[in-house]
Amino acid sequence: MADVIDSRALPPRRTALKAGLAGLLLPLTGCTPQDHPSTVTVAGGEAGGFYLEFATLLAEALQRHGVAGQANALTTGGSLDNLDYLLTGRATFAVALADAAAQQVTAKGTSKAEIAAVGKVYENYVHCVVRKDSGIRDFMGLAGRTVAVGEPGSGTSLTTPRLIEAAGLSATAVGSAASVAPGDRAITVVNLGLNDGLAALRGRSVDALFWSGGVPTAAITATNEEVGLAFLDLSALIPATRTRYGTFYDRVLIPEGSYAGIPAVWTVGVANLLLCRSDLDGDIVKKTVDLLVANAQELIPRSSLGVQFLSPETLINTAGLPLHPAAAAAYRALHG
Repeated sequence: MADVIDSRALPPRRTALKAGLAGLLLPLTGCTPQDHPSTVTVAGGEAGGFYLEFATLLAEALQRHGVAGQANALTTGGSLDNLDYLLTGRATFAVALADAAAQQVTAKGTSKAEIAAVGKVYENYVHCVVRKDSGIRDFMGLAGRTVAVGEPGSGTSLTTPRLIEAAGLSATAVGSAASVAPGDRAITVVNLGLNDGLAALRGRSVDALFWSGGVPTAAITATNEEVGLAFLDLSALIPATRTRYGTFYDRVLIPEGSYAGIPAVWTVGVANLLLCRSDLDGDIVKKTVDLLVANAQELIPRSSLGVQFLSPETLINTAGLPLHPAAAAAYRALHG
């Protein structure tokens, strides 16, 4: 049975952070130049999304608190790209969906020991976005339509086909010789990321857009103000998706008020993890955990409504991906 996360029942995030952090850890102390690496890179995501915003805040904090001499965030296609950056040594840390991390390990034949988690940094919410005037009211209404399913390299491009399959529909790539007529059980899919997908939705060249990110996502907020949007309830697809692909998928609520004029809607949630290589220096990992806990308030994207997670209790819930040994030791020290 999928976990049920009702964001309305959660305390405001900043309040929860203050309560959860009180007495756990003193503020992160500064490091001497000899204590930190010269450069740390955090693989993020697309402009306008939570991945890049969080990665940028983390990089700034790593540098500000002396964990790294210099730190920067990378603009990428998303989870799968980030994992590739990590495994090839082009990034020190990467943010990625839990299902994407597991899939990458399997696809690349990578030993799980080569990827390690620093912590679960927040919950991703799968948005299935349509125009309010589209007439599409549920997921089955996407049959015979054209849908943007995420940029190649994004976690969305992995999760969306799984949801389509769980619904008993099929996906046909745009430009395929197969014809898709309204009412067929096939969806025409096109690989567009957040910003290009929203532009296509505004221009009506696609009927829906899938996006996995925080709530609210700034680019979706702006498009909603421009043309008026609606979200489809995806929660009925969770049992079949979990059966086929694993227990990465939870039932979560996008609260009313997250986007102007859009009522609350249940959807699919996937843990977003901060990852590193298992051979990353343990001192860097420990200091990063200390930063995540003691300075969490600095890492909350400005647009956040408080429905994500960044607390000592949830950081350790890494969806089965093992923690880096230094991270595990740091959390044990905090929790006793």
